[in-house]
Amino acid sequence: MLIDFFYTLRAAKLKVSVKEYLTLLEAIQAGVIDDEGGPTVDKFYYLARTSLVKDEAQFDKFDRAFAAYFKGVELLTDFTQDVPLEWLRKTLELELSPEEKAKIETMGWDELMATLKKRFEEQKQRHEGGNRMIGTGGTSPFGAYGVNPQGIRIGQASGRNKSAVKVWDQRAYKDYDDTKELGTRNIKVALRRLRRFAREGSELELDLDDTIHSTAANAGLLDIKLVPERHNKVKVLLLMDVGGTMDEHIHRVEELFSATKSEFKHLEFYYFHNCVYDFMWKNNRRRFSEKFSTWDVIRKYNRDYKLIFVGDATMSPYEILQPGGSVEYNNEEAGAEWLQRLTHAFPKFAWINPEPQGVWQYRQSIAIIGQLMSQRMFPLTLAGLEGAMRLLSK
Repeated sequence: MLIDFFYTLRAAKLKVSVKEYLTLLEAIQAGVIDDEGGPTVDKFYYLARTSLVKDEAQFDKFDRAFAAYFKGVELLTDFTQDVPLEWLRKTLELELSPEEKAKIETMGWDELMATLKKRFEEQKQRHEGGNRMIGTGGTSPFGAYGVNPQGIRIGQASGRNKSAVKVWDQRAYKDYDDTKELGTRNIKVALRRLRRFAREGSELELDLDDTIHSTAANAGLLDIKLVPERHNKVKVLLLMDVGGTMDEHIHRVEELFSATKSEFKHLEFYYFHNCVYDFMWKNNRRRFSEKFSTWDVIRKYNRDYKLIFVGDATMSPYEILQPGGSVEYNNEEAGAEWLQRLTHAFPKFAWINPEPQGVWQYRQSIAIIGQLMSQRMFPLTLAGLEGAMRLLSK
């Protein structure tokens, strides 16, 4: 397991040597994190950072690579029935050995969803520690605080094993701040590659050359000439992933959002979560009451809009390819269908991914989104933004 972790750190451009990696293994074998309470991910995080990272400037890269490797994908579904809270009271957590975990049977998507529906019909009381029903502990694929390689996590505040296919829980998202002050002008500079100026609006800007010419022609009497201001006439449709794994990228996405609003006069933006489906929204607090149909968005804006997705593309592949895979509700059509409709409606498109490019190869969902985007996926870096703007300007 840890050899893959080592390669993930190297892929994230961290200067981790084999000697430092061996030091980490020796510390684990020596029981450095086997104190009271036993080893935990948090303890391993601090031990690994201490052993492998010698420069504080590299802590951010380490955090991103660590999260990319260990966090997994935790998701949500939406059914009409409520799970009684007493079924999910945390009184039992089961810890299994790797051998015991390997023996637990996994289900495919269709079998998993059909079985959950059947359990709803069968179950009448709370269960603990079993392998079939909805409850706590145990090895059942449905419930909380148990162990299953591919299950539906229900009513648990946070992930433990990082392997849930779906997460059944209500989530609240926060709008990105479009007034955030940028710590650098690099993003604005990169976005300026996508500019095409035109003079629009009322005549408010002094035309110095024409004023001089007219004044001279008027025997020296001042004759001021005005022209409309020059504006970037490029139109941008910005679709931003929000919530879940995107919480780690809020600061950088807010910088991008702020820069985009200042650079493009004709900017329209919407939010989505993980993958675009049949509706989007503009205000996260009212995302269920103020929905915007994706079909309406496609019909409202002309083909000359540049379509830019911003998201980490980190999710269960089911969310992209499977009807009902949305973490918010049971969508009738797969997310891949909607992505294809959007890219067909707006032929100038690109996907900006805030995840480090070094970890893309380890995410199946990123590979799928990349294919749907015709490999027009760029990292949220200066070079990545410049590449995306260069592509959109062609």
